[in-house]
Amino acid sequence: MDARPTATEPKRSGCMVAVVGPSGAGKDTLMAYAARFFEGRDDVVFVRRVITRNAAAGGEDHDGVSEAEFEALEQAGRFAVSWGAHGLRYGIPVETKEAMAKGQLIVANGSRSALARFKDTYPSLVVINITASLDVLAARLEARGRETREEILRRLERSSLTVTGDYQVVTIDNSGSLEDAGRALVESLNGCLASHPIGSEKRSIVL
Repeated sequence: MDARPTATEPKRSGCMVAVVGPSGAGKDTLMAYAARFFEGRDDVVFVRRVITRNAAAGGEDHDGVSEAEFEALEQAGRFAVSWGAHGLRYGIPVETKEAMAKGQLIVANGSRSALARFKDTYPSLVVINITASLDVLAARLEARGRETREEILRRLERSSLTVTGDYQVVTIDNSGSLEDAGRALVESLNGCLASHPIGSEKRSIVL
């Protein structure tokens, strides 16, 4: 006699997690930490973005293209979401929509300015906002040697570290150790994997 299931297990819907935050907050470092934790998992996909920047320029691992190549990809419908910021253009591959339809967790380095586009594209969106204190942000940016501390502080004071809009947001303060903030990010992603138990309200994880 064949054993047949009496009930069908509900199919878990996929989720897009857009990781955002100001320069110096440590997004790339924290995402690399989480990627190592979930390495080998078929249900978690860390997005490799397409950027109009040389692939050897450092920072996040990405596909570097020229402006003309980016434009051609965009016209061909190869991006699920694309936007411009700080003189560069960024694209999220269209394959992420298929992965989400399969129930996978998609983790992408996003931008607060592009969140409306993310929300229009992905039915289930969670925003993880990485922040740090102004002093910590200023110290990290100063170490890059591109601006003076005074210039950095003036720019940071004019900007907001919060996410505005009707989004489900988890805020992680990365002012302290990488290990603490990394564990908070992993916890948030595990929450999404468990059928999105983060809830519909906005909340913060502050370490």
